[in-house]
Amino acid sequence: MMPHISIIVALASDNAIGRRGDLLYHISADLRRFKALTTGNTVIMGRKTFESLPKGALPDRRNIVISRDGGYSATGADTYTSLEDALRSCSPDDKVFIIGGAQIYSLALPIADELLVTRFDRTEADADTFFPDIDSSTWHLADLGKTETDPATGVGFRYDRYVLRSRIELLSKV
Repeated sequence: MMPHISIIVALASDNAIGRRGDLLYHISADLRRFKALTTGNTVIMGRKTFESLPKGALPDRRNIVISRDGGYSATGADTYTSLEDALRSCSPDDKVFIIGGAQIYSLALPIADELLVTRFDRTEADADTFFPDIDSSTWHLADLGKTETDPATGVGFRYDRYVLRSRIELLSKV
């Protein structure tokens, strides 16, 4: 049995997630939400995402890094060469958050249980990393967040939650 898998991602209106190895926006409220949701749980990320973390492994979470390099070592994190191996190392009771980057998101999208999306109201011309399109025939927008504006940057954002349509159909038959 698989653990519960949530993809957590911050998207510009064109699905951009980053540029030059960094987030597009550093919104304090969004970073606090990320910490609150993931603390005490497992976070899975690719090597580039891990190496972009300013202080290394995220505290108070089990950090898992996926790298094609079987000899790769990440201080404070378990390393695996595939998402499948990383997930096999998790208990069915674990809550797992996929936190990036683009390749890991693409691998996890077909097996995730929910998408926790921060939507920004703008795009950045120099963005170079993108999230796949969210297919509305597969994913149902279960919670549409209220738009807020970050006082420091003026960027508008909201929190949306998507669930698998197949899960909704199963629950409606119960």
